[in-house]
Amino acid sequence: MSEVLLERRLLDEAEWTGRERRHTERAESFLGPHRARAQRGEAHPVWDFLFSYYSLRPRQLRRWHPGFGVALDGGEASRFLDRAGYEKSGAVVTVSQEHLQTRADTVAFIAKLLRATADRPPRLNCFGLHEWAMVYRTTDVRHDQVPLRLGAAGTDEVVESIPLRCSHFDAYRFFTEPAAPRNAEALSRETQVATEQPGCVHANMDLYKWCYKLGALVPSELLMDCLELAARARELDMRASPYDLAGFGIEPISVENTAGRTEYVRCQRDIADQSAPLRAALLSRCDEM
Repeated sequence: MSEVLLERRLLDEAEWTGRERRHTERAESFLGPHRARAQRGEAHPVWDFLFSYYSLRPRQLRRWHPGFGVALDGGEASRFLDRAGYEKSGAVVTVSQEHLQTRADTVAFIAKLLRATADRPPRLNCFGLHEWAMVYRTTDVRHDQVPLRLGAAGTDEVVESIPLRCSHFDAYRFFTEPAAPRNAEALSRETQVATEQPGCVHANMDLYKWCYKLGALVPSELLMDCLELAARARELDMRASPYDLAGFGIEPISVENTAGRTEYVRCQRDIADQSAPLRAALLSRCDEM
C-alpha cells in the first residue's frame, strides 16, 4: 500500500508533479491489458467487471487528485482550475470548500457505512456462493461465453446443499428469484449499513467505488490502492464461482467440497486483512472532511 501523508498540507511543484507522474504511470500499467483487449475487441469475464460494474472511466482513473485539504504550489497548478471543484486560494490551487459542501451527504453516508462495517467482526462462512445463487435454476447465465464447471444441474445441487449467507445487498440483488429466499436473511438497500461486514469480498471490493464516488476529495494514491485490492478480490470472487475459467488462466477454488471451502476462507481472510487499513484510511479522510 502506498503511503499517503494526512498531515502534509502544502505541496511544492516538484513534489506534487512527481506524485502526479507516478500515479499516471501506475494507472497506465493497470489499464494496459484492458486497453489491449478493447483494441482487439475481446471481452473478459473476470476483468471487464472492473470497468463495467464500476463506472469510473479510464481517462478519469489516469487523472491525479491530491485530495481535499492539500494545496498545490507553482505555476503548473493553474491547469487544475479547468477541473470541477478546484479553486485558486492566494498563490495556491486546492479543492474548494464549496465543492466539499456539495458532496457532504455522500461523505456522511460513506463514513457511516465504513464505520459500521469496520466495527463488526468479519464473517467468513459465505464461501463465495453469491455467484452460484445468480445462476440457480435459470438458463439466463450472466457469463454466457464460459461454461459452468458442474453444469446447470450440478450447480443447482451445490446451492441446495450449502446454506447461502450473503451479507452484501449489491450481490444479493442479482440472486435468481428461486435463490433469494434461500439466503439467511433478506437484504435491502435500506438495511445495507446494518448488514455489511468486513469479511465480505464485495464490501472490500467496493472500497474502490467509495473512493471514486468522492472524486477529487480523495487522493488518487488511495484510489489506486483500493482498485488494486478490488482486482485481487475480483480474482478470488471468480475463482470461487461456478464458471469454468481455465481458458482465461483462472484456476478454480472448488467450494463445493471441504478442501475448496477451506482454501476460500483462507483467501477471504487475506483480502479482509488487506482491506482493513484501506477502509481505515478512507474513513479517516471522511471524518477529517
